[in-house]
Amino acid sequence: MDLVQIVAIISSLCIFFVVIELVRRNRLKERYSLIWLSASLVLIVFSVWRELLHFIATSIGVYYPPSFLFLLSIFFLLLLLLHFSVILSALSESNKRLAQEVGILKERLNDRGSKDAIGTPQEKQMSPSQEDTEKLS
Repeated sequence: MDLVQIVAIISSLCIFFVVIELVRRNRLKERYSLIWLSASLVLIVFSVWRELLHFIATSIGVYYPPSFLFLLSIFFLLLLLLHFSVILSALSESNKRLAQEVGILKERLNDRGSKDAIGTPQEKQMSPSQEDTEKLS
């Protein structure tokens, strides 16, 4: 084993254990960690078994095996961007729907308040549960 291979193995293992630690401390969700764990495992495999990297690179027509790693990293980044774009789209839609629901609830609350103000003094007397609700807000 040469120095480059040792450094590659150590850095790949560091990435793997950092992702595990982030998941353990609830700083990274499990569903997002799967992409990072799979990428670090691929790096570990290619770091330990360099002949596999050379074999795959030459079999798909890449003459310089380290450039195959760049191709894999670009593919990984595109996959990651696509994954986060899907999540961002879902969150955006959820946020829009939530804002619409809050607007509807505010409008209903304003309508109810204006109806209470129009009523007779006897109708404006509150029940005990309504008094408790207003104390909380």
